[in-house]
Amino acid sequence: MLSFEEKLAIADSFPELQRKDVSLGRVNYHYDQSATDKKTVVYHLHPNGNGYVYAGELHDIQTDHKGFANIRDYTAEELRTLIERSIRSLSSSAASESAPAGQAKDERWINRKGHTLDLKFEDEDQMWYIYSGLTLDAAFETYTEAKEYLEEEGFERA
Repeated sequence: MLSFEEKLAIADSFPELQRKDVSLGRVNYHYDQSATDKKTVVYHLHPNGNGYVYAGELHDIQTDHKGFANIRDYTAEELRTLIERSIRSLSSSAASESAPAGQAKDERWINRKGHTLDLKFEDEDQMWYIYSGLTLDAAFETYTEAKEYLEEEGFERA
């Protein structure tokens, strides 16, 4: 488990977040440029190492009823990634990274062996999903990430 100081250092490394000291030695970090009413990204980071990061818009992260994920046992990389994703989910640029204007929301990709994968954008989740038939293969926040994955796996747009 990361120490309180290590978690503070990670949160402090995001210049877009503002630190707010709260009661009992706990610390919150706010994202004032949020495109939503939600501003708190890191919530009640406690000297005992416990704390929460807002993940209410991230459907692959387990959260409480307020949309916060407990980060007690997160590694440095996991915490950094979750904070980045949280900020992106609250950013006005999140919509522009999801479905580029004029971009098809469904694409079929094929490899040299004739195997096909379907890339689909789902508005409700604002995510790109890759399916092999009815089976979910992968999920990405941006088209660029999904495209890179497919190309690395040897697929081309059909």
